[in-house]
Amino acid sequence: MAKAAQRSGTQRSGAQRTGTQGTGAQRKGTGTKGAQRNGTQRNGTQRGGSQQVRPRRDAATSRQDAAPPPAPPEPAGPPAWLRWSTFALAILGLAASAYLTYTHYTDSALAGCTETSGAINCGKVTTSPQSIVFGIPVAVLGLAFYVFLVAIMSPWAWRSGRREIALTRLLSLVAGIGFVLYLLYAELFQIRAICAYCTSVHVITFLLFVLTGLAAAIWGLTPASRAL
Repeated sequence: MAKAAQRSGTQRSGAQRTGTQGTGAQRKGTGTKGAQRNGTQRNGTQRGGSQQVRPRRDAATSRQDAAPPPAPPEPAGPPAWLRWSTFALAILGLAASAYLTYTHYTDSALAGCTETSGAINCGKVTTSPQSIVFGIPVAVLGLAFYVFLVAIMSPWAWRSGRREIALTRLLSLVAGIGFVLYLLYAELFQIRAICAYCTSVHVITFLLFVLTGLAAAIWGLTPASRAL
């Protein structure tokens, strides 16, 4: 009987120890779960903080992206009114030269110009021996000259910073005004008559010469390189 009581007491003590160990394990599990929960909350807090900071960075980046880039400096050169004025004058000279060429090859009378007598006698000028130079009609030479001027007097050619273009523009007008002086001498002293259409081409050439020389004197032959 005594041995049976001891065995039952021993079993009870083992059961109590087992219960105590189970309770400790439960407590440990509960502590581990609490630590995991606290870690999860901390991670959530950190994530929330990082999420709050990120929009600030994104906003700053979007502001930088939205800011327009600085505009490049415009090349120093002739103003727009001079570029467009020379271009318009070149077109007018081209139109007058084309009309003179047309009347030369069709033997048509020039509209609004006297063809018989008087100081202004277009027919006498356009049919004179001086109206042909080196076997080429002066009207054709003027047409070719103004085709070149329309290209080199365009605003896009003016904006070019190449020295060759500016120098060619200036030298072509120097040659053109020299030829105009020869034609004026031929009209006044050899033919003794003036053609109104020819005179209009001469005036246009003179204006282009003045404007081009003025641009070269003020802004130079390479205005774009000065801005850099």
